[in-house]
Amino acid sequence: MLLKTFGWSFAVTVAGLALAGVLWGWQGLAIVGILSILEISLSFDNAVINAGILRKMNAFWQKIFLTVGILIAVFGMRLVFPVVIVAITAKLGPIEAVNLAITDKPQYEHLVTAAHPAIASFGGMFLLMIFLDFIFEERDYKWLSWIEKPMAKLGKLDTLSIIIALVALLVAAMTVATDVAHGGGDKSATVLLSGVAGLLTYLIVGGVSGYFEDKLEDAEDEAEDGEERAPAKGKGTGAAVGLAGKAAFFMFLYLEVIDASFSFDGVIGAFAITNDIFEMALGLGIGAMYIRSLTVFLVRKGTLDDYVYLEHGAHYAIGALAVILLVTIKYEINEVITGLVGVVLIALSFWSSVRKNRAEGRPGAGSSSKPEVSSGV
Repeated sequence: MLLKTFGWSFAVTVAGLALAGVLWGWQGLAIVGILSILEISLSFDNAVINAGILRKMNAFWQKIFLTVGILIAVFGMRLVFPVVIVAITAKLGPIEAVNLAITDKPQYEHLVTAAHPAIASFGGMFLLMIFLDFIFEERDYKWLSWIEKPMAKLGKLDTLSIIIALVALLVAAMTVATDVAHGGGDKSATVLLSGVAGLLTYLIVGGVSGYFEDKLEDAEDEAEDGEERAPAKGKGTGAAVGLAGKAAFFMFLYLEVIDASFSFDGVIGAFAITNDIFEMALGLGIGAMYIRSLTVFLVRKGTLDDYVYLEHGAHYAIGALAVILLVTIKYEINEVITGLVGVVLIALSFWSSVRKNRAEGRPGAGSSSKPEVSSGV
């Protein structure tokens, strides 16, 4: 099970480290290894969130997530994205931006760092909306009930999460964005514009995927009712399959935007270690492979069903990361702190889940066999 799930990650690690050693020697190999660990530590909570969404998809879309999705994650976000940011902010053509990244690495790093306020605002607002919608939703299981119970009651106001997110954005624009160290000057307008763009992206992609997911569930319920009344006719299955494809497509887009938001801090933080885009892409790409494998492992093992507070811990980590991203518009926060916050919150939620299982007399969790898990990838 472990080798089957993480086999490609192990293979990519060996090949990537060997390539780094050949191209850049022992120093390059060490840098790529450090970047891989950095990416894993920063994105561990991302794997839990991804698993919660991926388990709703069928086997085909799970495979798409592991193939097309990993290409987008490794080459798109870790290699192409920084170059695109430089091209936009410096008003350069794509080829000029690539040449700059290769021939003038200090200037390239400066331009990417200068774009950090816009990147942090966009990603921070997107992640903040994920956290707020989670905390305001009524759930069967409550981890920190003293927080989640009153929040669920307040969540009956449909637009509350949007209001809070906009207030947070305004506060960030009027405080940390007024005198930015990255690029210098007042970045209030940039932060506001990017933050609104992040909020709109969440509402559009998340809203559309949620709509099709609801339609899919309604169609499946109707199909089950139809089979119970007239099993010989077998009606309703085709509609459910068609809607599943649409729902899975938009959930796939939603997953990729989430991954992009999580990767922002990793890409920016990587410049503290190297400004070589190829070392960066290789190291962060190896880390991204492990996050993908960990996501699949969680789905196949049914971990989120067995340890019911894991999703809570991951969403609290998302909320913390959103706040950290907004704060880093002006202040530098060490990536070790960012990574530890997520790891600690997930570890605490896991331990709470273990204690709950023991209290209920089922200490040996890990035997879930839900349909979406057994479908595999």
